[in-house]
Amino acid sequence: MRILISGASIAGPVLAFWLNRFGFDVTVVERTPALRKSGGHAVDLFRPAMRIVEQMGVVEEIRAKATGTETLVIRRPTGSPVTLELRKLFTAVSDSHVEIMRDDLSEILYNATCSDADYIFDDSITAIGDDGEVTFEHGPAQRFDVIVGADGLHSNVRALVFGPEAGFTTWLGAYLAIFSVPNYLELDGVMEMFVDTGRVAGVYSAAHMSDARAGFFLRPPRPLDYHYRDVEQQKQLLRSHFHDMAWEVPRLLAELDNTPSFYFDSITQLRLDTWSRGRVTLVGDAAYCPGPAVGGSTSMAVIGAYILAGELAAHADDHSAAFGAYEHEIGDYVRRSRSFAIAAAKTLVPARPFNVWAMANAIRLFNALPAPVSRAAAKLNTKGVRLHDSFAVPDYAAFDMTRE
Repeated sequence: MRILISGASIAGPVLAFWLNRFGFDVTVVERTPALRKSGGHAVDLFRPAMRIVEQMGVVEEIRAKATGTETLVIRRPTGSPVTLELRKLFTAVSDSHVEIMRDDLSEILYNATCSDADYIFDDSITAIGDDGEVTFEHGPAQRFDVIVGADGLHSNVRALVFGPEAGFTTWLGAYLAIFSVPNYLELDGVMEMFVDTGRVAGVYSAAHMSDARAGFFLRPPRPLDYHYRDVEQQKQLLRSHFHDMAWEVPRLLAELDNTPSFYFDSITQLRLDTWSRGRVTLVGDAAYCPGPAVGGSTSMAVIGAYILAGELAAHADDHSAAFGAYEHEIGDYVRRSRSFAIAAAKTLVPARPFNVWAMANAIRLFNALPAPVSRAAAKLNTKGVRLHDSFAVPDYAAFDMTRE
């Protein structure tokens, strides 16, 4: 079976790895000229995803590129700063967790698959026929048995097969911006953040990085009017909403003119009733993004890619049956992640001054709890903070053709 994957970020390479292990002929097409080597933001891998990357043989590389951030310092317009022990928090949330820069993770996953899958950069899909014939922007048309969209929240494959994005998205009330800045605060294991009503600004680095990342979250009263490809307009929106914020914000905003990488998007949740149509299916953010930065989408992308590969192996002669089994296996996890992300988005960007005060006091309470108590309490909350650790990943080892 020939399988085409669109997207070489996270879900695409994981899917390519396991499809190759299960005996499929895999091609990956990526619209960018090469992998992004800089920029990006920190993402989380929780226990089920960590077990999958361990089976891929890359867990030590991932741990070696962990951000190393252990402390979060939160400042407010009034009141003293509060400090959150992130190591204690992540220990409560997950039995096995790594925070890593997204671009580092993407590069590790690509390196684990590039010798076995056929990667085509600087090209994209322009049409998909019912018979599996795929036309490309630059390369010649080819026929595939299965086509997978692993190309993110603004998926090209999804648009071609399912229709305009607006029909499947729900705005969660906030926006996110991430851009590279000099590490002039000499951050080492510490994330600094300023929280105000409807606005959050922060800066962090990673142990192996020479620069840092500035992160801005905004909760406006109504959706912003901008084009998602107009970077200069997005930067101006950021300046207009944060220009009067205190702390290091003016210095961070001044770096907008010089930053080598910039990301701005709405915190939007994707809701489709099905992720498959004909020979096409979707995985990762292209299928079920719960919301950037709030829903554990990176772990879900790794898990979803592994399950899709496993079900294609289990139903090798019937891709429709494989798609149905894949959606059944991960469906409840996706729905619970949606609910979790909605609540997380509201908590992350406080809507009222009271919420800012409540956040600070919740952190003080958490810090006061002994670590065993915080872990025990968290383990009872499988729909909340322990959501991503609670998912049981199916075992597809029987289909692994590399096993002796």
